[in-house]
Amino acid sequence: MRHTEVIKVALVGNPNTGKSSLFNQLTGLNQKVSNYPGVTVEKKTGVVKLTDTVTAKIVDLPGTYSINPSSLDENIVLQTFLGVEEKEYPDVVIVVADVENLKRNLYLFSQIKDLEIPAILVVNMADVMQKKGITLDIELLKKELKSEVLLISARKKLGIEEVKNAIIHYEKVDKVAIANIAERINAEFFKKLKDNFQNTALYKSWLLVTQHHNLPNLDRNLKQQIENFKVDPSTLKKMQNRETILRYQYINGILKKAYITDVNAATGLRFKLDRLLTHKFFGYVIFASILLLIFQSIFDWAGLPMELIDTTFAQFSSWTKDQLPTGVFTNLLAEGIIPGIGGIVIFIPQIAILFLFIAILEETGYMSRVVFLMDKIMRRFGMSGKSVIPLISGTACAIPAIMAARNIGGWKERLITILVTPFTTCSARLPVYTIIIALIIPDRRLLGIFNLQGLTLMALYLLGFTSAIISGLLLNHILKVKKKNFFVIEMPNYKLPSVKNVLFTVIDKTKAFVFGAGKIILAISIVLWFLASNGPSSYKNSAEIIAIEYADQNLSKEKLDQYIATYKLEHSYIGIAGKAIEPAIKPLGYDWKIGIALISSFAAREVFISTLATIYSVEDNTNTATIKQRMGAELNKETGAKRFNFPVGMSLLIFYVFAMQCMGTLAIVKRETNSWKWPLLQLFGMTALAYIASLLTFTILS
Repeated sequence: MRHTEVIKVALVGNPNTGKSSLFNQLTGLNQKVSNYPGVTVEKKTGVVKLTDTVTAKIVDLPGTYSINPSSLDENIVLQTFLGVEEKEYPDVVIVVADVENLKRNLYLFSQIKDLEIPAILVVNMADVMQKKGITLDIELLKKELKSEVLLISARKKLGIEEVKNAIIHYEKVDKVAIANIAERINAEFFKKLKDNFQNTALYKSWLLVTQHHNLPNLDRNLKQQIENFKVDPSTLKKMQNRETILRYQYINGILKKAYITDVNAATGLRFKLDRLLTHKFFGYVIFASILLLIFQSIFDWAGLPMELIDTTFAQFSSWTKDQLPTGVFTNLLAEGIIPGIGGIVIFIPQIAILFLFIAILEETGYMSRVVFLMDKIMRRFGMSGKSVIPLISGTACAIPAIMAARNIGGWKERLITILVTPFTTCSARLPVYTIIIALIIPDRRLLGIFNLQGLTLMALYLLGFTSAIISGLLLNHILKVKKKNFFVIEMPNYKLPSVKNVLFTVIDKTKAFVFGAGKIILAISIVLWFLASNGPSSYKNSAEIIAIEYADQNLSKEKLDQYIATYKLEHSYIGIAGKAIEPAIKPLGYDWKIGIALISSFAAREVFISTLATIYSVEDNTNTATIKQRMGAELNKETGAKRFNFPVGMSLLIFYVFAMQCMGTLAIVKRETNSWKWPLLQLFGMTALAYIASLLTFTILS
């Protein structure tokens, strides 16, 4: 081996094999998330130091059942192993298999092995073998598969060092093809194929011919070479089917000798749990109870840390103004940057709790049961059970949720799912919901158990989800596409959640939320502060104007300063813009300040709170009040009542349930549908619906 060697490792496997658990065990916190070149599919890469001179760079590829892709995510695996991106081509492949589903997992392994790449088979979940009555002859598997085979438990950290050692010695792994099915498929065809693609592994040549339409970045000469090797598509299809049959025959022959299951030793707990969790009545009751627990926890557990964060930022803003010299830079910090960032940091506890529950549900295997359970409902609304995955993922963020719709085969079902997913309440809406609910809904308990604020939050989530499926029903009748698809989903085994996996998920998702939104919030906060701190002549002469207007009232200096600050804000650039749009939003119960926050939140929904925090900070010279206190103290100048009363608060909540307030979501819809038609339909349709629903809410409650 070379000194300071970096080994490129591709980690691949079927969904639900524990591939991500192994990735986390190997890389720890030395990992990052980015996009594959040219596509919006996320990839995880991590680094692990194996020895003083050897480091491994590990790429966690999307889960797939075969190298023959059926979705955009799976297409990444094909491109990786066919060397479309030369710099991404792995030195060694680790194929992660589930000990309970070894037959299906070995299909993928046999394909990769036939590409003549060093491949290591890692059989995961060794800790459940005894419970399931499974016996596995590892030495026989090594001999039959002509490869290194390791038995591990990623969750219990068993065999991790052996995996690292196998990576170090990857060059010793036999690269010979194992299935040897070419002659049994069509000997004459594969002889011609080998002659045409010399110096290329035979199975790789086969994939180039059969899957070239999934490889947009192929070399021009290779494209021409494939084009010259013309074969009737129906003949290729028959040979592909024959390949599948022959591979499973080969795998069955191995497992008959190496894999033994004693049914009498296995337990029936999974069957009993499935009957309960997917029951046509109790399944829904259990799911609703879990949702109720999540929303109760978001308020009950996060209350104290949120108050602490809110107070800390308010005091920090005040301290900054007191300690630093008076001037533009100090005002920018105290009135723009600190309140703006505080407007997002305050919600870290609630966001972390939400992601904690989602990670636990995924880790235990329960989320797949929810998808299966909801399929019966989703079919009635023009979507498949797979549509539930984007809809549930949408509670975190609509952007990756819409990307997750790629797993839906039919264009109609996929398009409907993309269009309705923004109705589900994402984590960016959570800051708006929680602070307004805290202002207008009393912190009481119903029946001594249920927090009224938590129930309100759950009702908003259910309203968003209901809107999504009703919209799906309407679109199902409007869109004239007849293609139908079958629903297939794998039910993974139940397992105790890995603390490490859950922790990494919460940290990664919370960091992505905070830093992703933080860039937008910081930029908008600075722009808003500038617009609120500058203006035309009436703004610059505000002190003289107020002094003349209140000359006969003998006001204290503190009161006079407050009047001047309010007058300056109303006559600043942002005040002028807000007053211009106020007539359009006044019927909803909003003033110009709320209007500015609505417009700025189009960049990202959570900016709504930080915008109000910036505006109120500019108006309030003391800077000692928290965001919640400033919003609670804001008055309607016409009525003298609180601005954020029950009708206005409910109107705002309903507006954000329906409104398409996210540039990023519009951009990803355009990319996924390859047209501006659908995102523009979402923007104007959802905005009109939000306006009408908010108007009705405010009118009825006033």
